[in-house]
Amino acid sequence: MLSTVPAIISSNPMIQSDPFPSLQSAWDCSQLFSNTQSVGPARSGSASIEPNQTQTHSNSGLDESNQTLSIIDERKRRRMISNRESARRSRMRKQNHLEKLRNQANRLRIENRELTNRLRFLLYHCHRVRTDNDRLRSESTVLRQKLSDMHQILLFKQLQQFSSAWPCNNVTVMSEQIPPPLI
Repeated sequence: MLSTVPAIISSNPMIQSDPFPSLQSAWDCSQLFSNTQSVGPARSGSASIEPNQTQTHSNSGLDESNQTLSIIDERKRRRMISNRESARRSRMRKQNHLEKLRNQANRLRIENRELTNRLRFLLYHCHRVRTDNDRLRSESTVLRQKLSDMHQILLFKQLQQFSSAWPCNNVTVMSEQIPPPLI
């Protein structure tokens, strides 16, 4: 990458010489560390593949798969924690809902008991009023009958007084006593 120089810079005659000549060649530090073997992902800049490099490459593939597995495990663990939290919240909502329903049921039972007591009280008074009403109706009927009888007696007494005041009343009285002849 560093060996590629843009065309503008290479066309300038003053910059024809490379200011960083050591960066264009591959770094070979194997002479510095000849006594130790590299186990990690150290690579040389040359294109040739050495046996140690294939082993390192396969180890890096295992590292990548282990890393992928650890990422998947981490996701599973997070999802599991999230699911547990969600289930806990759901249980809490359900518990709160059940508590509200219990409170509402108790409140409705109390209200039902109060309404039942009021209904019994009203039915008792309604029965008393009906009984009193029936008694008053029958008493009214009896009193009307007595009033009617008294009115008839008064009319009869007035008629007798009126009829005794007339002089020819004796004849009518006699005629009332003798049945009329049959024709």
